[in-house]
Formats: sequence, C-alpha cells, structure tokens
Amino acid sequence: MERTSHRRGISRRDVIQTAAAAGVAASVGPFVHVRPAKAAKTLKILQWSHFVPAYDKWFNNEYTKAWGEKNGTEVTVDNINLSLIPSRAAAEVSAQKGHDLVMFLSPPSVYEDQVVDMTDVYETCIKKHGKPIDLAVKSTFNPKTNKYFAFSDSFVPDPVNYRSDLWGEIGMKPDTWDDIRIGGKKIKDKTRIPVGVGLSAELDTAMAMRAVLYAFGAGEQDAEGNLAINSKNTVEALKFVTALFKEAMTPEVLAWDPSSNNRQILAGRSSLVLNAISVTRTGENDKLPIHEKIAIAKAAKGPVRRIGLEHVMDCYVIWKFSENIDGAKKFLVDYIDSFKDGFMASQFYNFPCFAGTVPDLGKTISNDPKAVPPDKYAVLSDVLDWATNVGYPGYSNAAIDEVFNTWVINTMFAKAATGAETPENAMTQAETAMKAIWAKWKERKLI
Repeated sequence: MERTSHRRGISRRDVIQTAAAAGVAASVGPFVHVRPAKAAKTLKILQWSHFVPAYDKWFNNEYTKAWGEKNGTEVTVDNINLSLIPSRAAAEVSAQKGHDLVMFLSPPSVYEDQVVDMTDVYETCIKKHGKPIDLAVKSTFNPKTNKYFAFSDSFVPDPVNYRSDLWGEIGMKPDTWDDIRIGGKKIKDKTRIPVGVGLSAELDTAMAMRAVLYAFGAGEQDAEGNLAINSKNTVEALKFVTALFKEAMTPEVLAWDPSSNNRQILAGRSSLVLNAISVTRTGENDKLPIHEKIAIAKAAKGPVRRIGLEHVMDCYVIWKFSENIDGAKKFLVDYIDSFKDGFMASQFYNFPCFAGTVPDLGKTISNDPKAVPPDKYAVLSDVLDWATNVGYPGYSNAAIDEVFNTWVINTMFAKAATGAETPENAMTQAETAMKAIWAKWKERKLI
C-alpha cells in the first residue's frame, strides 16, 4: 500500500508526481530574515519573487519587519521563482515540514487535506472590511467539504496589452477575439510583428487558454462541478486558437515561459499579449520609450461572453504541520488591515479581495503620474465585471487544480493549433485525462 503523508488525502507519490508533471524542480531562492530583539516565536513565509520588485522591497523590508517587532516574532520571507512554488510545496508536504505560510499563484485545491481551514480568518476580515469578492470565494472555498482551504488577499487583473501605434495604423482595437485574429494577421502581414499569446506548459498560457475557452461558452466543468470539457463550444474555441496561431502568431510561443510575453512586447516584437500591468510598469520603471505605445484593454469578448482570468490569484495556505498556525492566521488578518499600503507598493498590480481596503481604487488608478496617458489604468476599474476564477462557472477544486498544474488545457490547445491533432481529437484526449482525474478526487470525496 502506498504510504500516505501525515494527513489523509494526498500521497507522497501524488505530490511529487504533480510537481514533476508541471515541469519544475524544487529549489529555494534568496530569503530575508526579520529578527526582532528577543523574538519568542518564528513565522516562515514562502512566496514568489514579485514581478514588481517594489512590492517585495516593501513587504520584506518594511511590513514584515514592523509586524515582527510588534508581535515578538522572527519573520522569514523566502522569495522564489513562481515556477518553483508547486515543487517546493510538494516537497514540504512530503516531509511534513516547512513554511508556516505558503502563497500559491492559482488555487491550491489539491492540498485541502494538508491545510488548516481559513474560515475564521475570513470571518475576522469580514467583520472589519466587509465581504470578500466572489472571485476570492470561488478560488478558496470547497462547497463539497464546506472548507476554506486557502485565503486570498489579492488577485492580479489580466487585461490585453497591445501596441496602440500598430493597431492604430490598421484602424482597429482588440475588443473581441475575432478582432485579435483579424487585426493581428494584418499587423503581422504588414510588419512581421506577431500576436504573443502562449501555447506552452506555463502559468500565463493556462490563464490565456481558459480565457478563450470561457469566452466561447465552454469550460472544464459546469456550475455543479461536473466534467464538461466535451462540447461543441470547446471545439469552436480550439478551431479559433488554431486559426489565430496560423494567421497571427509564430511557433516561438510553443516554448514560452511566464516572462516571455513581457519580454517580447517590451522588445517591440509582439503586437499584443495577455498579461498583467507588469508589462507597462517594467517599461515605465526602466524608462523604456516603448511603454508609451502600449495600451491596455479589458478582456476580449468571445462569441458567448466577455471574460478573462485573473493573471495570478494569490492564495495563502497554512499547513497543518505549521509550527505557528495562530501566528500565521494573525499575520493574514493584520495584512488585510494594511492592504492599501501593499496595493500602492505593488504599483496597482495586486488588486484587493476585500474591496473595502481600497475604497478609492477607481480614482487612484485613473490618475497615475507614471503612466502615459495618466488614465491608462482606468480601464481596470470594472475588472470584476469580466474577471473570473479557474474552474468557472464552478468553484476551483482539487480536480481543477490538478488539471491546471499538469497543463491538460494548455496541451489540448497546443495539439490543435499545431495540427498534431484535430480539434476533436485534442478535446477527446483531454477529456480522457480529465475523467481519470475527476474519478480520483471523487473517490477521495473532495469533489
């Protein structure tokens, strides 16, 4: 019999295989220690190296330092490359030892049996700041078990970033997916500059392909959590991406990593990408003239709806084997109290899951002295009208999480786009893989 980890649910083999399937290797990067005098407790935090460095500077050197001194706690912040988080988490679960707080960039539902319930953290924050946004609830709550397996402080919008000069020359704007295909082809034919939407085994591709899938009326599951990938809408989405790839893109997107689209458009080699505002912020902060030519648009409209994913969904978990569960919970509650400072330090990158913490968000982002024009980011004011969770229209769950982190949807779209499989065959192969995943998590009573 496979020896399971300390808690019921995920086996050691499961967590290691899931990380391996995502194509990552366990590693820890630079870290920051905050040592208040005579600290009686410790709090160890693992999270990504933020795409806006100013945020890490604030979080590591200001916020955690002040919090640690106030709470008599030695705070350690380990920042690692985002692609290494899944394998590091898997290693900690296998060892039943590690950090007290771990921040994932998508809902970590497969770890539900390894983490503490965050209901009390949410309830405390609700009393202070009002209800969390639906996107946070759908990303961290399991209605099957009635458990909040994670806590989300923030999400990152994923708008369309496009070259206003190139699109202006053809007299178009990328408002719909059809606009992106037609306009992208015109620009590519004229300038050889392609559309840059990933088709590889990485986070940005996973979000972008789901944006297309949902906009075409398809999805991995229905609202009740039943597998629903096999549909005519999925086939239409696959046919669309195949046309987009052949007409407006280049094969390099098949090997992209999460920062490739940033680099491409800032280098002037993409006419359009789906990305967070780290694209324009990098251009502004590094004084790259091209940032003035990059405009932002809300998620593209498909045949069924205008919808997009969050670029990343910040989801904190506290392991059941954490050595400071109470301190980790208090840290999260206190962090929400100070979220406005985090929002400003992230340069509008981290949007609040408790809207009351940044009540003047619309006004603030509509007048930015760094942006050209100053109201460039105002388009994000209605982001909650078009941003949704991984697993839409249902909740994020363990099956959705495993599909996400083993790149089943990414692979399905890449096979169709490259002609390796017909759209119908690519969908059928994805469905076969997903049926096995659904069966596993149903047996474990998590879906």
